[in-house]
Amino acid sequence: MKNAVFILILSSLLYSCVEHMEKKNNVKAVKTTSSSLKDMKYIQPGTYEMGTDNPDFADASPVHKVTLHGFWIDTHEVTNAQFQDFVNATHYQTVAEKPLNPADFPGVPVSSLVPGSAVFLAPKHEVPLTDPGQWWKYIPGADWKHPTGPQSSVKGKDNYPVVQICYTDASAYAKWAGKRLPTEAEWEYAARGGREKNTTFYWGNEMHPQGKSMANNFQGNFPDRDLGIDGFKGIAPVKSFSPNPYGIYDMEGNVWEWCSDYYSPNYYKSSPENNPQGPDKSYNPDEPDLIERVQRGGSFICSEQYCERFKAGSRGKGEINSASNNLGFRCVLDAPPKNVKI
Repeated sequence: MKNAVFILILSSLLYSCVEHMEKKNNVKAVKTTSSSLKDMKYIQPGTYEMGTDNPDFADASPVHKVTLHGFWIDTHEVTNAQFQDFVNATHYQTVAEKPLNPADFPGVPVSSLVPGSAVFLAPKHEVPLTDPGQWWKYIPGADWKHPTGPQSSVKGKDNYPVVQICYTDASAYAKWAGKRLPTEAEWEYAARGGREKNTTFYWGNEMHPQGKSMANNFQGNFPDRDLGIDGFKGIAPVKSFSPNPYGIYDMEGNVWEWCSDYYSPNYYKSSPENNPQGPDKSYNPDEPDLIERVQRGGSFICSEQYCERFKAGSRGKGEINSASNNLGFRCVLDAPPKNVKI
């Protein structure tokens, strides 16, 4: 196991050749009950045009037809309160909280191997957008309970999205909840809210229709000055913005969300039409030694100046054991058993 963001921040050890391994969690699943459907919406089976022809998002083309079975999806991102329930029940420890194994980080001084995670820290002045190290820092002690470091806390923020969650953590929670992570095809279908035509944003073609903020993203001079025009400088509570026509909140901005698919930039060229599950393995020629899964929706850090991936059809990706303070998830559920009353 290796935290790719940690390696990135240390820069001199960018993407070493230690092989990443996906490790199975031993969290036990709960049985699906009617309570499992609380704060979920059923998405009817259907067909839509997935992806975008926006030239800025080459890995999200070509636009292609996808047909899906019906499924249930969380109306909002998993919250701190919900994740706390999971931890209380299982005593689960997230990847960011676990001690680091020196064998996984050859060449890194043992004194530097302190549990932590990546945190967005706005510079105090304008910086070149070609150097993410100016705003991303590895912070020892950063984890889901302390999203920006040891001095931060989620106390009093029960209804905020849980963050500092890597793919391994998200899939463990989903298993415990009797659910699963969405495929990116399911995620995008739910995000489009039944709209038949592709639009620039999931809500339409205008960033601020009639002057209204539709999502939590970075508004101002990125990365040093967020003006908070949408009402938030940083993460927002769930359901802070209007739901889409399916009754689902925050599919754009706020926090990135994990999907179950492995990431490949060329997958859409050969994706099957019916219920695509993603490629059989991860492969990104820009980061060939990493195991990456798809992320969707963008975050409060995404700006029209940088990382516009809150736009409809766009894709993100992340190394499976890396987390950050703008990364969370939501879950889906297949049609429940017949003995479950809806």
